[in-house]
Amino acid sequence: MLMADFPKKKENKLPKEQQEKNNILFEKYNKQEAVPFVVVFDGKGKVLGTTGYKEISPVEYIKLLNSFVPAKTDQGKAFHRTLKLMGSRFDITVIDKDSAKANTYIDLAAAEISRIENLISSWIGSSETSLINKNAGIAPVKVSKELFDLVERSLAVSKLTDGAFDISFASMDKIWKFDGSMKELPAEEEVRKAASKIGYKNIVTDKAQNTVFLKLEGMRIDFGANGKGYAADKAKELLMSKGAGAGIINASGDMNTWGKQPDGRDWEVAITNPMDKNKAFALLPLKKGAVVTSGDYEKFVMLNNKKYSHIIDPRTGYPATGIVSATVFAPSAELADALATAIVVMGPETGIDRIEQLPDVECIIVDDTGKIHNSKNIRINQK
Repeated sequence: MLMADFPKKKENKLPKEQQEKNNILFEKYNKQEAVPFVVVFDGKGKVLGTTGYKEISPVEYIKLLNSFVPAKTDQGKAFHRTLKLMGSRFDITVIDKDSAKANTYIDLAAAEISRIENLISSWIGSSETSLINKNAGIAPVKVSKELFDLVERSLAVSKLTDGAFDISFASMDKIWKFDGSMKELPAEEEVRKAASKIGYKNIVTDKAQNTVFLKLEGMRIDFGANGKGYAADKAKELLMSKGAGAGIINASGDMNTWGKQPDGRDWEVAITNPMDKNKAFALLPLKKGAVVTSGDYEKFVMLNNKKYSHIIDPRTGYPATGIVSATVFAPSAELADALATAIVVMGPETGIDRIEQLPDVECIIVDDTGKIHNSKNIRINQK
């Protein structure tokens, strides 16, 4: 609550700035100069109710004020399950009063994520993505509208980031390995040859026919940099359509939320300190949308005492350097996922410049010296 006083009173010990604020409120809401007079606001400044003097007891007066405030609804409790989907860890949480209903929601989410995997995974031979790759340099492939639209959105992010994000990076999969099997740097000629197959401008789409064509033989596309985010979006969308009032889909760090916590508070996300992944350096509210963090602290390879990130710069074929962590807040996990990857490639200055051109998108970047950079509209409450 704001500090209160009586503006007409001769002695006023409140700070001058607070007096001025109170006088403005007094003039705006209490033209009849009733004393006492109370205005109840919500957190966004919306007036919930006003009341002047009432000849009732203090207890009844407080009850009257409380009546202005919407009562918190009992949303139930959190039901949680950890699953391995799309080759990664998914943590699915649903808020509900009924455990059977909550578990049905979680089952629906898991089935939807598996459906997405069978559609977009380049590691599943029967997927539409694999069919596109098999026909690289040969012929266009007719695909579902869902996959076609995903490709189109991916190309839009590629254009926005000047190719820092590119789904055709998949030709590098056989060159750089981050599963512990890589013992030496790949030959420069190998990298150059594989990098020549990368290029989003060589992905041709035909909206009238719903076809996707990779111009170069040996080209491959893969949704490793935005596919989990897309799956989280679709699972969230499905659960909301079925009546799930609140929850979290956490796709290995790609966080997508809706609704509120059981106690009515907004969801909060801890931003991992990349210099010590067991600690967080900031805690931020996530009222809607998604947050995704990309970086080199989870997946990398050490060669000749040097760390090489799993995030490859599509323009060079070599691991990106300079940024250890990029966190993006966006309306969808798919977009946040793609932009976080692109920022690691672009660097802090260019990355923030692109982010600030987009509505409802913010970012936090930690460079390899430990310095924190952030877009202008984000406020960091460091722990």
